[in-house]
Amino acid sequence: MSFEKAGLEVKTQVGLPVVYQTVKMALGYRLDLLVEDEIVIEVKSIEAVAPVHKAQLLSYLRLSKQKVGLLINFNVTHLKEGIHRVVNGPNLKVPERYPQS
Repeated sequence: MSFEKAGLEVKTQVGLPVVYQTVKMALGYRLDLLVEDEIVIEVKSIEAVAPVHKAQLLSYLRLSKQKVGLLINFNVTHLKEGIHRVVNGPNLKVPERYPQS
């Protein structure tokens, strides 16, 4: 069953701007999937998930001000083994969603 058939709104390759001091990169990063404007999904097909992959998703969550993300690795025997949940915790300092220039 697809997301759309389940009645969910899904955006793909969502551009995320990055701002550092006075420099703004309009498309610094791209989210693989954004479901219902709430859940970020990062898709991989790698031998093993490393801490850097979870850190990447956490950075996306912080920059987009989203709370929950899923890192899904399709290079596994059973898909449930390849799903990792990452949470942007309430105690983390999150920058403004899109700072004004």
